[in-house]
Amino acid sequence: MLAARLSVFIIFALNGTVIGSWAPRMPTVADQIDASPGELGLALLGASVGMIAAASLAGRWCARFGARAIVLTSALATAVVLPLMAIVSSPLQLGFALIFLGAVVGTLDVAMNIAAVTVVRRTERPIMPVFHAGFSFGALGGSVGAAFAAGHGIGLFGHFLAMSILTVVVTLAVIRFVPREEPAADPAAHGSTDRRMLRRPVLWLLGAIALCSAIVEGGSGDWSALFAVRERGMGEAAAAVTFSVFCLAMAFVRLFGEQAERRWGADRMLVGGSLVAGAGLLVTASVPSGALAFVGFGLAGGGLAFAFPVALNMAGAVGRRADGTGGEREIGFVTTVAYSGFLVGPPMLGGIAQVTNLAVAVGFAGFVALLIAPVALAAARARRREENSEPARVPALNRR
Repeated sequence: MLAARLSVFIIFALNGTVIGSWAPRMPTVADQIDASPGELGLALLGASVGMIAAASLAGRWCARFGARAIVLTSALATAVVLPLMAIVSSPLQLGFALIFLGAVVGTLDVAMNIAAVTVVRRTERPIMPVFHAGFSFGALGGSVGAAFAAGHGIGLFGHFLAMSILTVVVTLAVIRFVPREEPAADPAAHGSTDRRMLRRPVLWLLGAIALCSAIVEGGSGDWSALFAVRERGMGEAAAAVTFSVFCLAMAFVRLFGEQAERRWGADRMLVGGSLVAGAGLLVTASVPSGALAFVGFGLAGGGLAFAFPVALNMAGAVGRRADGTGGEREIGFVTTVAYSGFLVGPPMLGGIAQVTNLAVAVGFAGFVALLIAPVALAAARARRREENSEPARVPALNRR
């Protein structure tokens, strides 16, 4: 299974690299299309809309055709769509391009997580956070590459075309090692399966965990630097490092996810991480110290490191069929709920800052992070109730 583990890790890193490559070039894109901040903000919503729409369908596609086929298709589609970002000439065109890019990237995200759950099941090792560490490091690498391209005058088309070529080459090199489960035996039952899934409290609770994590992560990405400048008096260069600290802490903590889950279990990881992240942001918001801003955002990144991957792993576990397969739709459902957090989180915190100030907004993000703890405990109880009422179900992975 080493080849399967490595191939899925590489796909995660590749997806992170693609996302990390285009977002930092938005100032250049904005200049190219002469977009105002308001127009650019509306256009950027296209990516979230595309991701949410695609994630709601990607689980079904993976159940029908297999995750490997969807990984291949969506990765190649990403390579086609990415250069379109370099040739747009208006905010409207950018919005449509971002809808398409968000859709293919979101589909790839769901498919690679389903493939990762397959690896977790076959290896019987809790390594889901390690795969997400690959995404985090990939995003960091993509942003560094974007900074290099911008600093050396490399145009958008050349940069994005190079990323597309990299995407195609890497995908074709590793796709045959990505694990594949047999598609669902009864595609006609998909509709009734989806309706039953929506009536399961445990999935809504797992979705809420991912949603809270996404709200805090998205809000930190958009507002941490401005908070550091306006509320803590930092220079712009130093302030930009705050979110980098958040991302690096999240990436490195995820690398040790397997050891942490074996020692403490998934539920304790979620509760403990929630308390660490919430405390970090609340201290950052309440203590007027620039140094503590770095510490607080670092604690937030590390504390939230397990929330999204563990929630997805649990979603796959509660959807597992008696033959050991399944969970595709459940993973797609939780991912869709999480993407909603990236959509509503930044404007929500911005609205709070508008009415009060950025310190209160960061404190509210800390409160959202703390909500993960009681929701995780409620999800654990809901899982136990389902297992007790359906004794034939395969036990959840975190109980081994």
